[in-house]
Amino acid sequence: MLDEFKKFAMRGNVVDLAVGVIIGAAFGAIVNSLVSDVIMPLVGAVTGGLDFSNYFIPLSAKVTATSLAEAKKQGAVLAWGNFVTLVINFVIIAWVLFLAIKGINRLKAPEPVAAPGPSKEVELLTEIRDLLKNRA
Repeated sequence: MLDEFKKFAMRGNVVDLAVGVIIGAAFGAIVNSLVSDVIMPLVGAVTGGLDFSNYFIPLSAKVTATSLAEAKKQGAVLAWGNFVTLVINFVIIAWVLFLAIKGINRLKAPEPVAAPGPSKEVELLTEIRDLLKNRA
């Protein structure tokens, strides 16, 4: 059983996946920092500090609070502003990842494209021609 586990754990795919997960977590932290520490402050400065996260619609007459955290304590609320903020953050993160991957792909050397070999029809016709030459 231990030998089977060693074979499983040391397969190339498992090790590659582990490395990918670790690098992905580190890269995710970098992207989150870029978005929260660099891009969002710029977006906030451009929009005058607009923050949707506290916008909500009370779904109960008991809710009288003005902040989302307090309103959630009082009753049911539709926190549409928080959803909009998360969607904006997702779009920014997706855009930054797109640009990062695009830049990484430019750094990669292009893989040489092998010339296609002769088609099956050409090979068959060549064999027939060679057979006919040998008969003559």
